[in-house]
Amino acid sequence: MPHANNAGVEIRYEVDAPDAGDPDEAVVFCGDVGLGAWQFGWQHAALAGPHTVITPETRGVGRSDAPPGPYTVEALASDVDAVCAAEGIRNAHLVGYGLGGMVALAYALASSRPASLSVIGTPPAGDDYNPAGVWADPSDPAAVEGSLNGLLSDSFRERHPDVLSRIVEWRLGEDADRETFEAHCAAIEGFDLSDRLYELTTPTLVVHGTEDTVCPKPAAEGLAGGLPRGELHAVAGARHFVGVEASAAVNDTLVGWLAEHAADPFSE
Repeated sequence: MPHANNAGVEIRYEVDAPDAGDPDEAVVFCGDVGLGAWQFGWQHAALAGPHTVITPETRGVGRSDAPPGPYTVEALASDVDAVCAAEGIRNAHLVGYGLGGMVALAYALASSRPASLSVIGTPPAGDDYNPAGVWADPSDPAAVEGSLNGLLSDSFRERHPDVLSRIVEWRLGEDADRETFEAHCAAIEGFDLSDRLYELTTPTLVVHGTEDTVCPKPAAEGLAGGLPRGELHAVAGARHFVGVEASAAVNDTLVGWLAEHAADPFSE
């Protein structure tokens, strides 16, 4: 597994590259608070192949280093930049979930490398986000299982008990410990782009489940409305894990967005 070094912090990541395409362009995932790389599985399957896809493990999670917190969104964005630099990526199409969406927004303000953003369940400020609704202590299986009640709609949980079992298993094995969760929470608490959204001219797709209680609907609408090139895609009835329970709709939207904003992967 390759790694990038950011001022002594090693960030592990995986690369899935097609046989043809632009080697300087890639889709880069940015993770939610305290969650392991399992969270990217539903979108990774749809985007890998036509696009080079880079999947970093967020600072403190998985095999990436876990320096003492607190962290900042800017530090997490610099980790993503280090990964892109290590792979020679000129145009990064960032797909961020929750905290990862905040990281993507901050990165686009700090660098010209991001070519487009897709942020899922992401607010313009940390005050509009409830990280306690996402993470559950992976040493407590009952807490992990119970956390899914607020993250996935009742109808999805009733129809897909097998998916719930797999998610619980992945979360127990991959999610961050409490120390890292608290370091990630500090980054969320310090994040506020409410007064700077007009500066962010990178094309940004804002995907949101209308029943998301971690990042309420008005926050996503405010983000999309405040961005000069923001576009809101709401998924009716979905909760915070909208990329899981409405994966077909979200993937279709992402594929179309990338077709519009990324280079043709098969062009010469």
